[in-house]
Amino acid sequence: MRGKVYLVGAGPGNPDLITIRALNLLKSADTVLYDRLVSREIISLIPESTKAVCVGTDHGEDSAMKQDGINQLMLDDASRGLTVVRLKCGDPFVFGRGGEEIGFLADHDIRFEIVPGVSSALGVTTFAGIPLTHRDISSSILIISGHRKRQEENDWKTVANFDGTIVIMMGIAEVREIMSKLMAAGMSPVLPAAIVQNGTMQNQKVFIGRISDIADIAERNSVVSPGIIVVGKVVSLATLVTVPGSEGQERFP
Repeated sequence: MRGKVYLVGAGPGNPDLITIRALNLLKSADTVLYDRLVSREIISLIPESTKAVCVGTDHGEDSAMKQDGINQLMLDDASRGLTVVRLKCGDPFVFGRGGEEIGFLADHDIRFEIVPGVSSALGVTTFAGIPLTHRDISSSILIISGHRKRQEENDWKTVANFDGTIVIMMGIAEVREIMSKLMAAGMSPVLPAAIVQNGTMQNQKVFIGRISDIADIAERNSVVSPGIIVVGKVVSLATLVTVPGSEGQERFP
């Protein structure tokens, strides 16, 4: 009898934010295939007797070839009757290639189940005290990837004209280029912007500035992934509060 694959969202990093369903599956799985950005704290929840394999793609690595290998690992173990957890940072369907993987599993008659997780786009900003919507400021959210397939480009004119909060995932390494393209597309250089590094974790850092200077702030503070970028008027609210549970975490300014 063939096994089953569970596409599981690990949440934004803090182990307190993983779902009960995800935790139970980690404890009962035969194999866990986890992404590079899944936190060490969550990886530590996997029993030592479980086969755990990091299958994340490093920066610059051919993601298509890597994905073929991940698909084969899922197929091999599920075909042997094993229970496989494909563990993804955040939610499996928010820039997690979950849609591609369930298509592959369906094509090969492998049973699967999707377990939602708290998307980093939502969990990280909330933990940092940045409300993505606010009745008086923003009633809509645009979530985009700062890292596209080769030779693909975001429609920066449309993004710049968006009247709401913009969350940019996987864009830390290109923050200067992204901010330049937004300003070139007509976005005001004084619009508030923030970067949240290591969101929801004990070493979380929040950097607050404007579109015109957030890249300089990131460079001065040697900001690297993992992190997300938030652009919009709601960022100004982040300076007003200290979120319970985040005491002692660094905030600039």
